[in-house]
Amino acid sequence: MPKIRLDGLVKRYGAVEVLHNIDLTMEENEFTVLVGPSGCGKSTTLRMLAGLDIVSEGEIYMDDRPISRLEPKDRDLAMVFQDYALYPHMNVARNMSFALRLQKRPKEEIDLKVREVAKILGLTEYLNRKPGELSGGQRQRVAMGRALTRDAGTFLFDEPLSNLDAKLRGQMRAELALMRQRVQKNMVYVTHDQVEAMTLADRIVVMHGGYIQQQGTPEELFKRPVNKFVAGFLGSPPMNFMDVTLEETGEKFFARGDGFRIALPGRLADRARRVGQSELTMGIRPSDLNFDAAAPDSEAMDLRVSISEYIGAQSVLICKCGEATVTVEVKSETPIALGETLRFAVRPEGIQLFDKKTEDAL
Repeated sequence: MPKIRLDGLVKRYGAVEVLHNIDLTMEENEFTVLVGPSGCGKSTTLRMLAGLDIVSEGEIYMDDRPISRLEPKDRDLAMVFQDYALYPHMNVARNMSFALRLQKRPKEEIDLKVREVAKILGLTEYLNRKPGELSGGQRQRVAMGRALTRDAGTFLFDEPLSNLDAKLRGQMRAELALMRQRVQKNMVYVTHDQVEAMTLADRIVVMHGGYIQQQGTPEELFKRPVNKFVAGFLGSPPMNFMDVTLEETGEKFFARGDGFRIALPGRLADRARRVGQSELTMGIRPSDLNFDAAAPDSEAMDLRVSISEYIGAQSVLICKCGEATVTVEVKSETPIALGETLRFAVRPEGIQLFDKKTEDAL
Protein backbone atom coordinates (compact mmCIF):
# COMPACT_ATOMS: atom_id res chain seq x y z
CA MET A 1 0.00 0.00 0.00
CA PRO A 2 1.24 3.53 -0.70
CA LYS A 3 2.68 5.76 1.95
CA ILE A 4 0.80 9.09 1.86
CA ARG A 5 2.45 12.36 2.76
CA LEU A 6 0.92 15.84 2.96
CA ASP A 7 3.68 18.44 2.76
CA GLY A 8 2.89 22.06 3.70
CA LEU A 9 -0.69 21.78 2.46
CA VAL A 10 -2.57 25.09 2.29
CA LYS A 11 -6.11 25.80 1.07
CA ARG A 12 -7.50 29.25 0.34
CA TYR A 13 -10.90 30.37 -0.84
CA GLY A 14 -10.18 33.80 -2.26
CA ALA A 15 -8.31 35.74 0.39
CA VAL A 16 -9.44 33.45 3.20
CA GLU A 17 -7.00 30.72 4.24
CA VAL A 18 -8.93 27.80 5.75
CA LEU A 19 -6.14 25.22 5.97
CA HIS A 20 -2.71 26.18 7.24
CA ASN A 21 0.53 24.37 6.42
CA ILE A 22 -0.65 20.80 7.03
CA ASP A 23 2.19 18.26 7.41
CA LEU A 24 1.04 14.67 7.83
CA THR A 25 2.41 11.22 6.96
CA MET A 26 0.12 8.19 6.77
CA GLU A 27 1.97 4.88 6.78
CA GLU A 28 1.21 1.76 4.75
CA ASN A 29 -1.95 -0.14 5.72
CA GLU A 30 -2.90 2.46 8.34
CA PHE A 31 -6.39 3.55 9.40
CA THR A 32 -6.05 7.31 9.87
CA VAL A 33 -8.95 9.29 11.33
CA LEU A 34 -9.18 13.07 10.89
CA VAL A 35 -11.36 14.37 13.69
CA GLY A 36 -12.47 17.77 14.90
CA PRO A 37 -15.45 20.11 15.15
CA SER A 38 -17.34 21.44 12.13
CA GLY A 39 -15.25 23.86 10.10
CA CYS A 40 -11.88 22.61 11.36
CA GLY A 41 -10.62 21.64 7.87
CA LYS A 42 -10.83 17.85 8.02
CA SER A 43 -13.20 17.40 5.05
CA THR A 44 -11.24 19.97 3.03
CA THR A 45 -8.07 17.96 3.66
CA LEU A 46 -9.80 14.78 2.51
CA ARG A 47 -11.22 16.44 -0.60
CA MET A 48 -7.78 17.74 -1.60
CA LEU A 49 -6.39 14.24 -1.14
CA ALA A 50 -9.19 12.91 -3.36
CA GLY A 51 -8.61 15.59 -6.00
CA LEU A 52 -12.05 17.16 -5.53
CA ASP A 53 -10.55 20.43 -4.23
CA ILE A 54 -7.50 22.16 -5.69
CA VAL A 55 -4.40 22.54 -3.50
CA SER A 56 -3.46 26.21 -3.02
CA GLU A 57 0.07 25.50 -1.76
CA GLY A 58 2.08 22.45 -0.83
CA GLU A 59 2.08 18.94 -2.26
CA ILE A 60 0.51 15.51 -1.75
CA TYR A 61 2.77 12.50 -2.25
CA MET A 62 2.01 8.81 -2.65
CA ASP A 63 5.18 6.77 -2.29
CA ASP A 64 7.12 10.00 -2.97
CA ARG A 65 5.19 10.59 -6.22
CA PRO A 66 3.48 14.02 -6.34
CA ILE A 67 -0.22 13.65 -7.14
CA SER A 68 -1.82 17.01 -6.35
CA ARG A 69 -2.07 17.92 -10.05
CA LEU A 70 -3.48 14.54 -11.10
CA GLU A 71 -7.15 13.98 -11.92
CA PRO A 72 -9.11 12.05 -9.24
CA LYS A 73 -9.38 8.99 -11.50
CA ASP A 74 -5.59 8.78 -11.73
CA ARG A 75 -4.91 8.75 -7.97
CA ASP A 76 -5.72 5.10 -7.12
CA LEU A 77 -8.32 6.22 -4.57
CA ALA A 78 -11.88 5.17 -3.78
CA MET A 79 -14.20 7.43 -1.78
CA VAL A 80 -17.30 6.78 0.35
CA PHE A 81 -19.49 9.87 0.74
CA GLN A 82 -21.74 10.96 3.60
CA ASP A 83 -24.92 10.75 1.49
CA TYR A 84 -24.11 7.32 -0.09
CA ALA A 85 -24.33 8.71 -3.70
CA LEU A 86 -25.92 5.51 -5.07
CA TYR A 87 -27.70 5.29 -8.41
CA PRO A 88 -31.40 4.73 -7.54
CA HIS A 89 -32.25 2.96 -10.83
CA MET A 90 -29.47 0.35 -10.43
CA ASN A 91 -29.60 -2.67 -8.15
CA VAL A 92 -26.93 -3.30 -5.51
CA ALA A 93 -24.77 -5.46 -7.78
CA ARG A 94 -24.71 -2.85 -10.56
CA ASN A 95 -24.00 -0.03 -8.09
CA MET A 96 -21.08 -1.97 -6.66
CA SER A 97 -19.69 -2.87 -10.08
CA PHE A 98 -20.12 0.56 -11.69
CA ALA A 99 -16.44 1.54 -11.70
CA LEU A 100 -15.36 -1.89 -12.97
CA ARG A 101 -17.87 -1.72 -15.83
CA LEU A 102 -16.55 1.72 -16.79
CA GLN A 103 -13.09 0.14 -16.96
CA LYS A 104 -14.56 -2.57 -19.24
CA ARG A 105 -13.32 -5.39 -17.06
CA PRO A 106 -14.38 -8.95 -18.05
CA LYS A 107 -17.86 -9.90 -16.82
CA GLU A 108 -16.54 -12.97 -14.96
CA GLU A 109 -14.01 -10.81 -13.09
CA ILE A 110 -16.69 -8.25 -12.18
CA ASP A 111 -19.12 -10.88 -10.92
CA LEU A 112 -16.42 -12.56 -8.83
CA LYS A 113 -15.29 -9.28 -7.27
CA VAL A 114 -18.87 -8.21 -6.45
CA ARG A 115 -19.61 -11.56 -4.79
CA GLU A 116 -16.39 -11.41 -2.75
CA VAL A 117 -17.10 -7.90 -1.46
CA ALA A 118 -20.79 -8.64 -0.86
CA LYS A 119 -19.77 -11.57 1.34
CA ILE A 120 -17.40 -9.39 3.38
CA LEU A 121 -20.13 -6.77 3.94
CA GLY A 122 -23.09 -9.14 4.40
CA LEU A 123 -24.82 -7.95 1.22
CA THR A 124 -25.12 -11.22 -0.70
CA GLU A 125 -28.91 -11.52 -0.25
CA TYR A 126 -29.45 -7.89 -1.33
CA LEU A 127 -27.58 -7.88 -4.65
CA ASN A 128 -30.78 -7.71 -6.73
CA ARG A 129 -32.45 -4.99 -4.65
CA LYS A 130 -32.41 -1.27 -5.46
CA PRO A 131 -31.25 1.38 -2.95
CA GLY A 132 -34.83 2.47 -2.21
CA GLU A 133 -35.57 -1.01 -0.84
CA LEU A 134 -32.69 -0.89 1.67
CA SER A 135 -32.24 0.58 5.14
CA GLY A 136 -29.78 3.41 5.77
CA GLY A 137 -27.17 1.01 7.14
CA GLN A 138 -27.53 -1.33 4.16
CA ARG A 139 -27.17 1.58 1.72
CA GLN A 140 -24.01 2.69 3.51
CA ARG A 141 -22.61 -0.83 3.16
CA VAL A 142 -23.38 -0.72 -0.57
CA ALA A 143 -21.48 2.58 -0.82
CA MET A 144 -18.52 0.95 0.95
CA GLY A 145 -18.86 -2.09 -1.31
CA ARG A 146 -18.67 0.08 -4.41
CA ALA A 147 -15.39 1.52 -3.13
CA LEU A 148 -14.00 -1.92 -2.19
CA THR A 149 -14.72 -3.48 -5.59
CA ARG A 150 -12.42 -0.92 -7.20
CA ASP A 151 -9.50 -2.49 -5.33
CA ALA A 152 -7.87 0.93 -4.95
CA GLY A 153 -4.76 1.40 -2.85
CA THR A 154 -6.44 3.90 -0.51
CA PHE A 155 -10.01 4.31 0.70
CA LEU A 156 -11.41 7.68 1.79
CA PHE A 157 -14.45 7.99 4.06
CA ASP A 158 -16.20 11.36 4.49
CA GLU A 159 -18.37 11.10 7.64
CA PRO A 160 -20.02 7.90 6.35
CA LEU A 161 -22.08 7.24 9.50
CA SER A 162 -23.39 10.73 10.23
CA ASN A 163 -26.81 10.10 8.64
CA LEU A 164 -27.52 7.01 10.76
CA ASP A 165 -29.31 6.79 14.11
CA ALA A 166 -27.32 6.07 17.28
CA LYS A 167 -27.98 2.31 17.37
CA LEU A 168 -27.15 1.85 13.69
CA ARG A 169 -24.00 3.95 14.06
CA GLY A 170 -22.78 1.53 16.73
CA GLN A 171 -23.50 -1.48 14.51
CA MET A 172 -21.82 0.11 11.48
CA ARG A 173 -18.81 1.08 13.58
CA ALA A 174 -18.38 -2.57 14.54
CA GLU A 175 -18.78 -3.63 10.88
CA LEU A 176 -16.16 -1.09 9.84
CA ALA A 177 -13.75 -2.48 12.43
CA LEU A 178 -14.31 -6.02 11.09
CA MET A 179 -13.92 -4.85 7.50
CA ARG A 180 -10.67 -3.14 8.50
CA GLN A 181 -9.29 -6.52 9.63
CA ARG A 182 -10.27 -8.25 6.39
CA VAL A 183 -9.26 -5.54 3.93
CA GLN A 184 -5.59 -4.64 4.19
CA LYS A 185 -5.63 -1.14 2.68
CA ASN A 186 -4.84 2.43 3.61
CA MET A 187 -7.97 4.10 4.97
CA VAL A 188 -8.48 7.80 5.71
CA TYR A 189 -11.64 8.53 7.64
CA VAL A 190 -13.19 11.91 8.48
CA THR A 191 -15.58 12.33 11.41
CA HIS A 192 -16.62 14.84 14.07
CA ASP A 193 -17.45 11.94 16.42
CA GLN A 194 -14.58 11.29 18.81
CA VAL A 195 -16.01 7.85 19.74
CA GLU A 196 -15.63 6.74 16.11
CA ALA A 197 -12.11 8.13 16.10
CA MET A 198 -11.09 6.39 19.32
CA THR A 199 -12.55 2.99 18.38
CA LEU A 200 -11.48 2.78 14.72
CA ALA A 201 -8.16 4.59 14.33
CA ASP A 202 -4.59 3.39 14.23
CA ARG A 203 -3.70 7.10 14.10
CA ILE A 204 -5.91 10.02 15.15
CA VAL A 205 -5.29 13.49 13.73
CA VAL A 206 -7.10 16.14 15.78
CA MET A 207 -7.79 19.33 13.82
CA HIS A 208 -9.05 22.74 14.92
CA GLY A 209 -9.17 26.08 13.12
CA GLY A 210 -7.40 24.70 10.04
CA TYR A 211 -4.41 23.41 12.02
CA ILE A 212 -3.37 19.98 13.21
CA GLN A 213 -3.43 20.13 17.00
CA GLN A 214 -2.00 16.66 17.67
CA GLN A 215 -1.63 13.27 16.03
CA GLY A 216 -0.85 9.83 17.43
CA THR A 217 -2.47 6.64 18.65
CA PRO A 218 -5.82 6.90 20.50
CA GLU A 219 -4.07 6.01 23.77
CA GLU A 220 -1.37 8.67 23.31
CA LEU A 221 -3.89 11.43 22.65
CA PHE A 222 -6.20 10.36 25.47
CA LYS A 223 -3.48 10.03 28.11
CA ARG A 224 -1.04 12.72 26.94
CA PRO A 225 -2.92 15.54 25.18
CA VAL A 226 -0.67 18.40 24.12
CA ASN A 227 -3.20 21.11 24.89
CA LYS A 228 -6.55 21.84 26.48
CA PHE A 229 -8.47 21.56 23.20
CA VAL A 230 -7.33 17.98 22.54
CA ALA A 231 -7.90 17.02 26.17
CA GLY A 232 -11.45 18.36 26.10
CA PHE A 233 -12.34 17.04 22.66
CA LEU A 234 -11.37 13.40 23.23
CA GLY A 235 -13.18 11.46 25.90
CA SER A 236 -16.85 10.95 26.75
CA PRO A 237 -17.97 12.48 29.06
CA PRO A 238 -15.39 15.21 28.40
CA MET A 239 -12.59 16.21 30.74
CA ASN A 240 -13.35 18.56 33.65
CA PHE A 241 -11.38 21.83 33.79
CA MET A 242 -10.89 23.94 36.91
CA ASP A 243 -8.83 27.04 37.66
CA VAL A 244 -6.15 26.35 40.27
CA THR A 245 -3.38 28.13 42.11
CA LEU A 246 -0.16 26.22 42.74
CA GLU A 247 1.11 26.18 46.30
CA GLU A 248 4.45 24.78 47.49
CA THR A 249 4.64 23.39 51.01
CA GLY A 250 8.00 21.92 51.88
CA GLU A 251 8.85 19.61 48.98
CA LYS A 252 5.23 19.14 47.91
CA PHE A 253 3.14 21.01 45.35
CA PHE A 254 -0.62 21.43 45.72
CA ALA A 255 -3.29 22.59 43.27
CA ARG A 256 -5.73 24.76 45.22
CA GLY A 257 -9.11 25.54 43.69
CA ASP A 258 -12.55 26.60 44.84
CA GLY A 259 -13.28 23.98 47.52
CA PHE A 260 -10.27 21.66 47.13
CA ARG A 261 -6.51 21.41 47.63
CA ILE A 262 -5.00 18.42 45.78
CA ALA A 263 -1.43 17.15 46.14
CA LEU A 264 0.27 16.89 42.75
CA PRO A 265 2.21 13.76 41.74
CA GLY A 266 5.97 14.10 41.32
CA ARG A 267 5.98 14.42 37.53
CA LEU A 268 3.60 17.39 37.62
CA ALA A 269 5.30 18.97 40.61
CA ASP A 270 8.61 18.95 38.71
CA ARG A 271 7.01 20.54 35.64
CA ALA A 272 5.20 23.13 37.73
CA ARG A 273 8.49 24.00 39.44
CA ARG A 274 10.19 24.52 36.05
CA VAL A 275 7.36 26.59 34.58
CA GLY A 276 7.27 28.95 37.53
CA GLN A 277 3.61 29.93 37.04
CA SER A 278 1.14 29.86 39.90
CA GLU A 279 -2.17 30.29 38.01
CA LEU A 280 -3.02 27.24 35.85
CA THR A 281 -5.92 25.11 34.65
CA MET A 282 -6.29 21.60 36.07
CA GLY A 283 -7.94 18.86 34.00
CA ILE A 284 -9.34 15.63 35.39
CA ARG A 285 -11.42 13.06 33.51
CA PRO A 286 -14.75 11.88 35.01
CA SER A 287 -13.40 8.32 35.17
CA ASP A 288 -10.47 9.50 37.33
CA LEU A 289 -12.76 10.58 40.19
CA ASN A 290 -13.68 7.62 42.41
CA PHE A 291 -16.32 7.61 45.17
CA ASP A 292 -14.36 7.21 48.43
CA ALA A 293 -15.73 8.64 51.67
CA ALA A 294 -12.44 7.86 53.47
CA ALA A 295 -10.09 9.61 51.05
CA PRO A 296 -7.77 12.20 52.73
CA ASP A 297 -8.31 15.90 52.05
CA SER A 298 -5.15 16.22 49.92
CA GLU A 299 -6.32 13.50 47.52
CA ALA A 300 -10.04 14.22 47.22
CA MET A 301 -12.77 16.63 46.17
CA ASP A 302 -16.11 17.11 47.91
CA LEU A 303 -18.80 17.39 45.24
CA ARG A 304 -22.48 18.35 45.60
CA VAL A 305 -24.63 16.23 43.27
CA SER A 306 -26.97 18.29 41.07
CA ILE A 307 -28.03 15.79 38.38
CA SER A 308 -27.73 12.01 38.03
CA GLU A 309 -28.01 10.55 34.51
CA TYR A 310 -28.65 6.80 34.51
CA ILE A 311 -27.15 5.12 31.42
CA GLY A 312 -27.22 1.45 32.43
CA ALA A 313 -24.19 0.03 34.21
CA GLN A 314 -22.89 3.56 34.74
CA SER A 315 -24.42 6.80 35.94
CA VAL A 316 -23.06 10.23 35.03
CA LEU A 317 -23.24 12.74 37.89
CA ILE A 318 -23.24 16.49 37.25
CA CYS A 319 -21.85 18.05 40.44
CA LYS A 320 -20.76 21.34 41.90
CA CYS A 321 -17.41 22.03 43.52
CA GLY A 322 -17.61 25.62 44.67
CA GLU A 323 -18.67 27.45 41.51
CA ALA A 324 -17.17 24.87 39.12
CA THR A 325 -19.26 22.16 37.44
CA VAL A 326 -17.67 18.70 37.64
CA THR A 327 -18.80 15.53 35.85
CA VAL A 328 -18.22 12.12 37.44
CA GLU A 329 -18.82 8.54 36.29
CA VAL A 330 -19.95 6.04 38.94
CA LYS A 331 -21.42 2.55 38.98
CA SER A 332 -25.19 2.76 38.85
CA GLU A 333 -25.61 0.86 42.11
CA THR A 334 -23.69 3.59 44.00
CA PRO A 335 -26.19 5.12 46.48
CA ILE A 336 -26.70 8.72 45.33
CA ALA A 337 -29.17 11.35 46.53
CA LEU A 338 -29.52 14.62 44.64
CA GLY A 339 -28.31 17.56 46.68
CA GLU A 340 -25.97 15.56 48.92
CA THR A 341 -22.23 16.18 49.08
CA LEU A 342 -19.97 13.19 48.41
CA ARG A 343 -16.22 12.72 48.56
CA PHE A 344 -14.37 11.56 45.45
CA ALA A 345 -10.72 10.52 45.43
CA VAL A 346 -8.70 12.01 42.57
CA ARG A 347 -6.49 9.50 40.76
CA PRO A 348 -3.10 11.27 40.74
CA GLU A 349 -2.02 9.82 37.38
CA GLY A 350 -5.11 11.34 35.78
CA ILE A 351 -4.35 14.97 36.70
CA GLN A 352 -3.39 17.27 33.80
CA LEU A 353 -2.19 20.86 34.05
CA PHE A 354 -2.50 23.50 31.32
CA ASP A 355 -1.10 26.98 30.85
CA LYS A 356 -3.97 29.47 31.22
CA LYS A 357 -2.81 31.72 28.37
CA THR A 358 -1.50 29.31 25.74
CA GLU A 359 -3.65 26.33 26.88
CA ASP A 360 -0.64 24.06 26.26
CA ALA A 361 -0.14 21.08 28.56
CA LEU A 362 2.66 21.26 31.10
